[in-house]
Amino acid sequence: MSDATVAPLAGVRVIECSMLGPAAITTALADLGADVIKVEPPAGDYGRQMTWPIVEGTSLLFLHANRGKRSITLDLRTPEGADIFRDLVRDADVVVEAMRPGGLARRGLGYDDLKAVNPRIVFMTISGYGMTGPYKDYPSHGIAYDTWAGIVKPEVDEDGFTYIPEHVSIGINAGPVFGALGILAGVIHARATGEGMAMEVAQSDSAAAIDWLRSETYRAYERPESEVTGNPSDDYVRRAPGTAGMRDGVRYNIYESADGHVLFMASEREFWKNFCEGVGRPELFEAHPGSKYADHAVGNTALRAELRDIFRTKTSEEWLAFGGEHNTPIAPVNTPKTIADDPQFQDRMPWLPREAVGADQTPLPVKVVGAELPVPTLAPTSGQHNDEVLADVCGYDAGHIAALRAAGALGAPEDG
Repeated sequence: MSDATVAPLAGVRVIECSMLGPAAITTALADLGADVIKVEPPAGDYGRQMTWPIVEGTSLLFLHANRGKRSITLDLRTPEGADIFRDLVRDADVVVEAMRPGGLARRGLGYDDLKAVNPRIVFMTISGYGMTGPYKDYPSHGIAYDTWAGIVKPEVDEDGFTYIPEHVSIGINAGPVFGALGILAGVIHARATGEGMAMEVAQSDSAAAIDWLRSETYRAYERPESEVTGNPSDDYVRRAPGTAGMRDGVRYNIYESADGHVLFMASEREFWKNFCEGVGRPELFEAHPGSKYADHAVGNTALRAELRDIFRTKTSEEWLAFGGEHNTPIAPVNTPKTIADDPQFQDRMPWLPREAVGADQTPLPVKVVGAELPVPTLAPTSGQHNDEVLADVCGYDAGHIAALRAAGALGAPEDG
């Protein structure tokens, strides 16, 4: 990579009204160079104090989701505050409503109101359950979208209490990614046609969309077996949907190594043959050649025992090197705590430094070949950029800004 930096979304301006996790809808856009102006209520986004850990007084959630943004406080209940918001939107590309749908419309700042100010505006709402459906007005938090989507299975402790098991939160991460994709599509459309659009994304929908394979498989299995079967390598017997169908796999499963675990993925005959020859056990291939593709040797416990013993003879690092040398897919099995020690992570995902963004953070995984993205700035304090934004974006002079502050447009005068 060169020393040059490039911001692909330089020139794109987003006006964002967000609280808590949905603010992540613009994190990637800010990382890519968009000017994201976070409009906060006078009391600020209480996400700064929500969840754990708290890093020097500010939550990691807030530091991560709001890095690279500018903050302005507006009291949208005041005519002056609403007027400032319209001036912010006048030359912007996007407005993000990251809250229950309709919050801005109730202030006279919904899509229909704002397109009169800027016909090219793209208006994106991100919410828990979306703008329609029987759950649209229900209050919710992030794990709700995963339980709704069927991703989280309740577990029971030794005292008989049900609890939330450890899992990756899908909805609160996928919703922002799909939302950012929609925003970029809207901006392209608006710049090509001069017409904006209103869009919305639900974090619950997004969780279901990410988990499409399982739900679509169950749906497909509702059809007769004459129409929908399993793999030819499984004699067309239907396996359980998704990774549940891999539990009893042999040539595609996790094995214990001498110092940890590795994932073995020789489901193609070519890879399986390479492995057997590489470990000096060609007779395993001769006895169990399997099908050409997608053969996991499901239920072959004798072969599974052979592989268990073989994998215990090398360390995980040695098995990874073996896989590269013998063209056999073998992957590490990391944890969220150990992944940072993995050399692939260290090469591809260098931490954004705590000195810049308040805590060590994973970078945007999108890379620009031949250049580097700028390091994001620290997530803002509430109203940190009031004067800067009002002057640079709205063109207000110091006297106008002082008058707006005195009128309470930025919050109570003593808080401004």
